[in-house]
Amino acid sequence: MRKGIYILPNLLTMTGMFFGFNSIVNSIRGDYTDAAWAILIAAVFDGLDGWVARMTKTTSRFGVELDSLSDLVSFGLAPSLLFYNWALIPYGRYGWVGAFLFAACGALRLARFNVQMAGSEKKWFTGLPIPGAAGMVATFVIFHRTVIGDRPAEKLVILVMIYVLAFLMISTVKFHSLKELNTKDRRPFWMLLVALVMLASIAVNPPVMMFVFNAAYIVWALAEYVLTFGKRRDKIKPEQRAAQ
Repeated sequence: MRKGIYILPNLLTMTGMFFGFNSIVNSIRGDYTDAAWAILIAAVFDGLDGWVARMTKTTSRFGVELDSLSDLVSFGLAPSLLFYNWALIPYGRYGWVGAFLFAACGALRLARFNVQMAGSEKKWFTGLPIPGAAGMVATFVIFHRTVIGDRPAEKLVILVMIYVLAFLMISTVKFHSLKELNTKDRRPFWMLLVALVMLASIAVNPPVMMFVFNAAYIVWALAEYVLTFGKRRDKIKPEQRAAQ
């Protein structure tokens, strides 16, 4: 700390935290769509701070810790308060417990990521990343208020959703990381076309397509987890026999 800190990446991190706090304020006011958009903007800055730090070689332990604290505000507290005020109040204690578990599991997810950062989480994530869970909440709120209606009906699926997202964050399900896409390597031409189609579809109908892509990311990981269950079990058995 006596040597000082890097201004640019940490300023981007604090900007992300600013939008996370702005989301909390908007949730308290009842401006739920603005609160959801603030979470998505915070996610943009969350990606920028790490990218800038790596590009400018200004990574530091201070920046890592500050980023985790910012993520807890923007992607733990902000979405849990948003979803509680918007949809979970009618469910009583089950509603606020679900909102708390979302924030608590988000904190556990961040702590586990910091421990495993130098090891296993280079090309994929163990458990749903907390920005992904927050993005699912935010895009669902925007999608529902834009396409379906202001507030959701009291259906069990709404309550289950917050519990499932909380569980996925602390699960051992593998989620793909953008680090798998090394931009320095050559890629097939069709991958560029797919990226362009995705961008165009989001531009045409952002409320719908952002929610669809967030949901598809989660469903894809769950499908891979189920389909590879047998391979993982066969791999564990020889290791257990060797240990004995």
